[in-house]
Amino acid sequence: MNWLNKILGLAPAADFGALVQAGGKIIDVRSAQEFKSGHAPEAINIPLDQLASQLHRLKDKQQPIITCCVTGARSGNAKRILQAKGYQQVYNGGNWARLGRKISG
Repeated sequence: MNWLNKILGLAPAADFGALVQAGGKIIDVRSAQEFKSGHAPEAINIPLDQLASQLHRLKDKQQPIITCCVTGARSGNAKRILQAKGYQQVYNGGNWARLGRKISG
């Protein structure tokens, strides 16, 4: 399973709750319709196909950013896009529902 996490860009054992408490943002890269059906607390919806044009919403390149989606594939792509644009602390949170449980404890 570690090889799958590596391919998807999933972070090993990041403390997502601590990252959010430290001011981190959760970016849900699913479509608006998917987001409306449910999302992690405090998540911001920026669909993957709109991420590059919405970077102005993520002003601080040092702020922790946690990406999420359904499986971790789109959020892995989002992580790579953000890192290529100079964002320093980007984590792939994987599945939005599991991420929400990890953050709320």
